[in-house]
Amino acid sequence: MAMYVPLGQGRYQATEHTQGPWDPRQQHMGPVTALLVHELDRLPGRFPGLPLARLAVDVFAPVPVAEVEVRAEVIRDGRRVQCLGASVTSGGRELVRATAWRIREAESPANGAAPPPAPVPPPAQADTESWIARGFGYGRATDWRFVKGSPDEAGPAVAWGRARVPLVDGAEITPLERLAMFADSGNGISGVLDFDAYLFANVDLAISLFRAPEGEWICLDAATTIGPRGRGLTRTTLFDQSGEVGTATQTLFVGPR
Repeated sequence: MAMYVPLGQGRYQATEHTQGPWDPRQQHMGPVTALLVHELDRLPGRFPGLPLARLAVDVFAPVPVAEVEVRAEVIRDGRRVQCLGASVTSGGRELVRATAWRIREAESPANGAAPPPAPVPPPAQADTESWIARGFGYGRATDWRFVKGSPDEAGPAVAWGRARVPLVDGAEITPLERLAMFADSGNGISGVLDFDAYLFANVDLAISLFRAPEGEWICLDAATTIGPRGRGLTRTTLFDQSGEVGTATQTLFVGPR
């Protein structure tokens, strides 16, 4: 079973594989972000050859594990750059809004300093006890391999991930959709507070890429900082198996459960 079953005209039925860690009735934002990319990629433009380079997602309210509708549009259609917009609604209410930039591909000189290589992925791990594996649908639908830290260890972490199930039924997941699915997990793998005692949910996600991702594995090098007044920030460096591809940031709402 995929994370989403298409119902036509931008409508999808979310399955249990989208469940998030805070409430089984609510989706993890990873699948939601990937679904936004799925619909944004389907938007035609007057000028081809403009891959997505930035995605900013604002979360107005939790997305239920239910039928959702994704609406996408071209805001600014240019030869060099395009601005796109998208939203996720359910039950007639807008829950998520996104803005994306496509930038044309062209030869450009490197800046001399090569980006860091990708961390070496570890072999398969028998992980059945961590909160990722046992606690919610998205965790069970993804395969995680930790290089640094662990799901139950507080502090910075480096981990590889890949999807165990399709994103959309009948469609092959793309590397960009896969990256979007995992980029939202930076705060989850690098949490510094007790998961059972505190809520540290992100209200946004901003992804910036200097090249397109490749392959089925995405690596997150993530660290979270919690401020003294109920806010936090997660910074994540994103890799594929060839090396660094970009960054992601998340602003966190922090409070007791």
